[in-house]
Amino acid sequence: MIKDGLRSSGILITGGGGFVGTYLLAALRAALPDMQMFAPRAAQLDIIDADALRDVFAAHRPRICLHLAGISSLKAARAAPSQAWAVNLQGSLNVADAILATVPHCRMIHISSSECYGASFLSGLPLDETAVLAPMNLYAATKAAADLALGARMADGLRLLRLRPFNHTGPGQSEDFVVPAFAAQIARIEAGHIPPEILVGALTPVRDFLDVRDVCAAYAACVARAEDLPDGMILNIASQAGVSIGSVLETLLAMASTAITIREDPARLRPVEIPVAIGNAWRAGDLLGWEPRIGLATTLRDVLDQARRQAGRGPI
Repeated sequence: MIKDGLRSSGILITGGGGFVGTYLLAALRAALPDMQMFAPRAAQLDIIDADALRDVFAAHRPRICLHLAGISSLKAARAAPSQAWAVNLQGSLNVADAILATVPHCRMIHISSSECYGASFLSGLPLDETAVLAPMNLYAATKAAADLALGARMADGLRLLRLRPFNHTGPGQSEDFVVPAFAAQIARIEAGHIPPEILVGALTPVRDFLDVRDVCAAYAACVARAEDLPDGMILNIASQAGVSIGSVLETLLAMASTAITIREDPARLRPVEIPVAIGNAWRAGDLLGWEPRIGLATTLRDVLDQARRQAGRGPI
């Protein structure tokens, strides 16, 4: 590693051991095989520990930091609100401050969230990056606060890119999210573990769904072009198409090997629900040459097959 204050050639990834991080490492290795990568385990890198974080950046001196680490769902944020604020907001600021203190030329790519747009979605129109951040739940508020706070750090010299991905899923995602929650129930029903009834929340909301592998291809493209993109750039990562939660469920049920009834579960309903959330990602397409390539039916099949393996039954 370079020790004289010049930029090194490596990438430091926070949250590399999580759901998205696992796919991201594979995408980066495929796209940038010669790039050195450092993705410490959570036990090795606690982004709440500012001193330890500075030591990591001082030791590895990355050229790019891809910041994925965080509390990633509304359910987890509501279960531990103080932790969500500490990790998503203060942890992100700790990463930025560690960069500024030890390797100020490092480009920080912050993974934000489309949830930050919140009430702006009530227009019903696909939102681009100029839409106002107006979070409508705790998780979204922590992500929006980090997004804005990091933007303010640019005045101190932070070389920041912000990516705002829309809903993405794939094999291995937590059941805190709607697609794996549906798939896991179907797989357990097929395996005979539970009765043939699936519990659901609201089915009318329309969302912009992506495959995690497409999202990680966008992140890898952003890394590859990091030096060409201007400081402060914000990019939506979106399919630009809306699909209702009910349609997702119908597609999964059509793949099931047995008849399944549907029952609404009040515990699965959000206190505030956005009717339609679709993104405009023309900027990512123009600057990164990126577009989603994996169809939703393929993604759903892959998630269901993974759920079947976990339930003790192989793909059908």
